[in-house]
Amino acid sequence: MIIGPCGSGKSTLARELAPRLGLPLVHMDQLGWQAGWVETDKAELVGRLADAVTQSTWLIEGNYGSTLAPRLARADTVIYLDFPIRLCLWRLIRRVTTLRGQSRPDMPEGCPERVDAAFFWYVLNWNSGPRVRTDRALVPYADKVVRLSSPQQLAQWRKRHNLG
Repeated sequence: MIIGPCGSGKSTLARELAPRLGLPLVHMDQLGWQAGWVETDKAELVGRLADAVTQSTWLIEGNYGSTLAPRLARADTVIYLDFPIRLCLWRLIRRVTTLRGQSRPDMPEGCPERVDAAFFWYVLNWNSGPRVRTDRALVPYADKVVRLSSPQQLAQWRKRHNLG
């Protein structure tokens, strides 16, 4: 599975790795959102995720902290793109300006890219909230976690594992 702050490149990495590894790809955003930026009901999200993690193989990208436990329990590897927030924010700004009005491949149709102050605030505060909770959830699974703190470390890891 691949986790990390918004804008770290989880979806891009997942789209590159899944076919190379022969794994079915699941985007948490496709499970968690419906057209028109309507959030999936929590019970439905849990059910959709349960269907995915019970498969024998998968690559699931995305955070959704409340759903980490079942993924962590079944994952054999957790790639944590623990990139600097300033880089993630820059990438988000670039993504919004490049894709404005279009749905990304990792989102359901009908969820066009947009500027959202609450979303940027969430990312800006990643280190003091979501990161703390994510780190806490990862403690029992430390032996599975590959924590990469920069795009350069990611490139080195990929090269070591012949993954591009």
